[in-house]
Amino acid sequence: MREMKRLILALTFLTLAQAQEVPGQSPTAGGSARVRERYTKYEYRVPMRDGVRLFTAIYVPKERTRQYPFLLTRTPYSIAPYGVENYPESVGPAPVFETEGFIFVYQDARGRNMSEGEFSQVRPHLPVKSGPRDIDESTDTWDTIDWLLKNIPNHNGKAGMVGISQPGFHVAAGMIDAHPALKAVSPQAPTADYYLGDDVYHNGAFMIGANFWFYGLFQPRQGPPAPPAPRPAGGLDMSDAYNFFLNLGPLIESNQKYFGGKAAYWQEIIEHPNYDEFWQKRSLWKHMQNIRPAVLNVGGWFDAEDPIGPFHIYRAVEKNNPQTTNMIVMGPWCHGCWARGDGDRLGNLNFGVKTAAFYREQILYPFFMKYLKDGREEMPEAWMYLTGINEWRKFTAWPPLNTQTVDLYLGPEGTITRTLPAQTGPAVYDQYISDPNRPVPYVGYTAEGMTRDYMTEDQRFAAQRPDVLVYQTEPLESDLTIAGPIKVTLNVSTSGTDSDFVVKLIDVYPANYPDQLAASRPAPGQPVPANAVRMGGYQQLVRGEPFRAKFRRSFEKPEAMVPGQPTRIEYEMPDIYHTFRPGHRIMIQIQSSWFPLTDRNPQKFIEIPRARAEDYQKATQRIYRSKDLPTFLTVSVEGGAAGIR
Repeated sequence: MREMKRLILALTFLTLAQAQEVPGQSPTAGGSARVRERYTKYEYRVPMRDGVRLFTAIYVPKERTRQYPFLLTRTPYSIAPYGVENYPESVGPAPVFETEGFIFVYQDARGRNMSEGEFSQVRPHLPVKSGPRDIDESTDTWDTIDWLLKNIPNHNGKAGMVGISQPGFHVAAGMIDAHPALKAVSPQAPTADYYLGDDVYHNGAFMIGANFWFYGLFQPRQGPPAPPAPRPAGGLDMSDAYNFFLNLGPLIESNQKYFGGKAAYWQEIIEHPNYDEFWQKRSLWKHMQNIRPAVLNVGGWFDAEDPIGPFHIYRAVEKNNPQTTNMIVMGPWCHGCWARGDGDRLGNLNFGVKTAAFYREQILYPFFMKYLKDGREEMPEAWMYLTGINEWRKFTAWPPLNTQTVDLYLGPEGTITRTLPAQTGPAVYDQYISDPNRPVPYVGYTAEGMTRDYMTEDQRFAAQRPDVLVYQTEPLESDLTIAGPIKVTLNVSTSGTDSDFVVKLIDVYPANYPDQLAASRPAPGQPVPANAVRMGGYQQLVRGEPFRAKFRRSFEKPEAMVPGQPTRIEYEMPDIYHTFRPGHRIMIQIQSSWFPLTDRNPQKFIEIPRARAEDYQKATQRIYRSKDLPTFLTVSVEGGAAGIR
C-alpha cells in the first residue's frame, strides 16, 4: 500500500511541473494523431515592447467556418514538444476544450527555455511604468495578446488565460491592467505569496522538503535560448528524506555542496529567511487592482504546495474590484490534481465522487464558454467541495454568511471544551521536550521529500510520541461543519530563545469505520497486506500549519523568545470546508517539529540557514491552558456546535 505513496519523489518535481502546470502538454516528441488531425501548429517569437522575443507555440483549429477565442498559458517550465511537426498528446485544460475548439497558445516565460530575456522568479509587479523598459508579467501578457489579435487570423477578438502553480502566477499577474480582449482568466493554485503561506515559507518556517530538489533542478538557463536540457541521471539518494535532511549541513552551504553553486533560485530563497524587500515586492496579491476579466480561482483543499494562493487572489480581487466577476472553486485535491484523473480519491481517502472530472466539465468548461463564446451558464460565486460528507455545495459568498464563531479550548487531561477554562495562573500547562536532533516526522513511514498527499495522512504515529501533545473531544453527537479559515491562539513558553509550534486539526474516525472505504484497499478477492491502513480510528489531518515563534510580532523583524516567559502567538491557518460526522472526534495535536516538511529550528535565536550541528539544542515547551493564558482554535461553524459534549 505504501509503495504508491513512495512514487512521489522529490526528484520528480520538475517533471510534475511540466505535466501539471502546462495543461495538455507532453514533453515527448512525435505528437498525437488526434491533435494533428484537428489543429495546425505554428511557432513564433513574439516581440515585447522592450524588443525581447518570447517563444510561443500556437495550435489553430483546421475547421475555419467559425471564429475562435485564444486560450493562453504562459509558463517558466516548458511548452514541449518543440518543433512545428511535433504535437502534444492533447491541447487545452481538458479534452472537452480540444473538442470544442479554441486557438490554444503556449508561451515560454521571459528568460526560460526558448524565450529571450532574463527570467525573474515570480517577477515583481511594477505598479508604475515610465517607459518600454519597465516590464513585468502584465506587460508581457498585454503585448502577447495584442500581437495575437493582429497576427493570427480567424479569431473572435476574445482571449482567456489558464495556468496552475507558477503558470497560475502568470495568470494572476497577467490579469492586472489587462488588455481589453482578455475576458476570462483562471489562476489555479497561483503562487500568490511565496513567503506568506505558499511554496517556500509558512509563518516563517522553511518548507525544505518541497523545495530542495525542485530548486536544485530549476536553475537559470546557461547560454542562449534553447529547449530544456535533459535532466541528469543519478544524483542524490533521497530515498529516506528524513535522514538525508537530518545530515544536510548548514542550508547556506547547500547550493555549493550539492548543486555546484548553480542553483541560484535556491540560493535566493535561503538567503531571505525574513519577510524582507525581496519577498514583499513579490507578494502579488497586494497588487490586485484594476481587474477587468472574469476570474475563476481554483485550488485544492489538500494542495501541499500552494494552499493559500487561491484565497489570497480571491479575497484581494473581491476587496479591490467589487464590480468584477470573481469566483472560487475548491475541491479535495492535491497540487494540480484537478487537471487530470477522476479525483475520486487521495492518499487513503476515498471520496466516492469523481470530483476532478465534474470540475473540468461542469465548472471550468462552462466558465470559459460563458465569457469567450457567449455561453449562458449561470454560475455561483463559490463552488466548494465539502469533505467528510463528500459533496459539492454552491455559495453566493465565501466564507458562507450563515456561520457562527466557536472557540475550541484545550482542557485538562487532553480534552477539548467550548468553555474558557476555570483555572487561572501560569501553573496550568502541559509540556514536552523538543529535540531537533530527533524531530517529529511529518508522515509515519519512510518517504522521499514531500509526498503530495500528506495533508490527508493518518496522524496516529504522531499521537504516540512523547513530544506531541494530543487533545480531543468526546465522540460527536451530530454533524459539525467548519467553513473558512482557522484562527490559532497559543500561549506558550520555551526554555530556548526560539521554537516552532505546529498545530494540527484532525478528524478521528470511529473504531468501526469500514476498511473497504479506504482508497488503498486491494481489489475484491485479493489478499490484504499486513501493513494496510485500518480506517477504524484513522486520524485524518484536516489542516496543519507551523509557526516560527521569533516572528510572533513581525515577519520582517524577528525577536528572541525570553526563556520560560509565557508568550501569546496568534496566526491563521488556511480555509477548510469539512464536516466531522457523528461518532467522530475532533483532535488537536501540538508539536515543535514537522520534519522534513519544514526545516529544523535549533531552538535558539539564530539565522537558521547558517545554523551548524552544535547550534541545535533540546528545549522544554509549555502549552498553557488557563483562564488568563488560554490556548484555543477559533472556527466558523455551519448550523452550530451542539454536537460537542
